[in-house]
Amino acid sequence: MSEQTAGGGNSTRRNVILLAFCQAIAMSGSSLVATVAALTGYLLAEDKSLATLPVACQFLATMLSTIPASLLMRRIGRRAGFTFGQFIGLTGTIIAGFAIYHESFVVFVCASALLGIHNAFWQYYRFAAADTATPAFRSKAISYVLAGGVVSAIAGPELAKLSIDLFDPVRYAGNYAVVAVLILCAILVLQFLDIPQLTAAERSQKGRPLKQIAAQPVFIVAVMSAMFGYAVMAMAMTATPLAMSHGGLNFSDTAFVIEWHILGMFVPSFFTGHLIARFGVVNIITVGIALMSAAVIVSTTGGGLLQFWGGLVLIGLGWNCMFVGGSTLLTECYVPSERAKVQALNDFLVFSAVAGASFSSGAIQYNFGWAWINFAMLGPMALVLLATLWLRVKQRRAEPSV
Repeated sequence: MSEQTAGGGNSTRRNVILLAFCQAIAMSGSSLVATVAALTGYLLAEDKSLATLPVACQFLATMLSTIPASLLMRRIGRRAGFTFGQFIGLTGTIIAGFAIYHESFVVFVCASALLGIHNAFWQYYRFAAADTATPAFRSKAISYVLAGGVVSAIAGPELAKLSIDLFDPVRYAGNYAVVAVLILCAILVLQFLDIPQLTAAERSQKGRPLKQIAAQPVFIVAVMSAMFGYAVMAMAMTATPLAMSHGGLNFSDTAFVIEWHILGMFVPSFFTGHLIARFGVVNIITVGIALMSAAVIVSTTGGGLLQFWGGLVLIGLGWNCMFVGGSTLLTECYVPSERAKVQALNDFLVFSAVAGASFSSGAIQYNFGWAWINFAMLGPMALVLLATLWLRVKQRRAEPSV
């Protein structure tokens, strides 16, 4: 089916379903990797404080690839771009298996970087769903695609447990073989995607300068919400397997917590779009900030399974409100000819923060402990709260007086 075919109502719904399915596959692989990557790094690294370096390099590669990925898809279309990104991920899983088999930490870091490039492409699934949606349906389209991640909450950690010793005694190699199979499934599904490319006229239009677009209060709040929401979530999620292991909890406990954390991230997506339509996007972002702050309280009351479970579930819920809210708000900032560069800038900033948080999480966990991972979340949440208050004031002043 040609990408040149304009996406009507039925086409939009079909695209949302396909992208939600691909999101489920992508997030299943991502949650599987999140469950084992730091543990694999700890196994391979001589300096154990570098255990989360592969995860951090993965996020760094995602950050550096967001702009090229978006601009490439502007040129060749969503379907071809997404497929190209999947093949990069497939290469990364093969190299990761090689690195684990040969006990090479450096090669494993390189493989993680390739997986990060792959992640940069599928992060645009949510925006691809909005490409053909009406303004009234955009928040729901984004939310429904992210809802595909619900499958990953169960599939990722369970697949991690089932495949951890698949190639015994080479632990963790089987995990990356499973991710390779998931990627092959995504490549097949993506071939049925039907999203029109920009017209020649739209491609010839450069739109407003990025500086002008980025100066909009709506853009600033949209980026801050997605950026800080994702960064604090990644910092906590990256450190959780190590914190639980050091606290005497076993791998099954870790998989259980990650599983519920991901459920917290994606189950609300069935409702978030509707809540945004009813209560307003800024209010939903504010709820996300409150949930993130509550997570700090829960997580710092003790080091047992219950505290890890409760804290990570709240972080997942908060992430959903902030990320869906921020992504929805961003779509109000651009016209079609501007979307590639605006989405690219947004995701570059988001994953810059995520990479920084991931780089710091291992060192903070190793040197200061789990409590300080949580305390580090409070500053970014305060900044987003101040930004939302500022946007509310701007919007009220812009309202015509009665």
